[in-house]
Amino acid sequence: MRSWLTAVLVLLGVAGVFLGASPVAWSADPPAAAAQMGKVNINTATAAQLTALPGVGETIAQAIVEYRDNNGAFRSVDDLLQVKGIGEKKLAALRDLVSL
Repeated sequence: MRSWLTAVLVLLGVAGVFLGASPVAWSADPPAAAAQMGKVNINTATAAQLTALPGVGETIAQAIVEYRDNNGAFRSVDDLLQVKGIGEKKLAALRDLVSL
């Protein structure tokens, strides 16, 4: 089954190249794909969309959504520091991948 799935993904990647899609769009690396498609809006993204960001799992994604629900929209990307589980290093990794 795994080889079948790999073959399908390779074919989709080849088709994407011929159709003009960037190979990153077909990447199995969600952060790379997210970065290719544009920034993730932390004021509107769902928890599932937030998990595409590097270092953001289900727990931190849910914490971001809960913080937003309880405190209103983020006013700056730096406000992510108020979310439990996000420190300076994680914020630095996210800064160029998120928007308001």
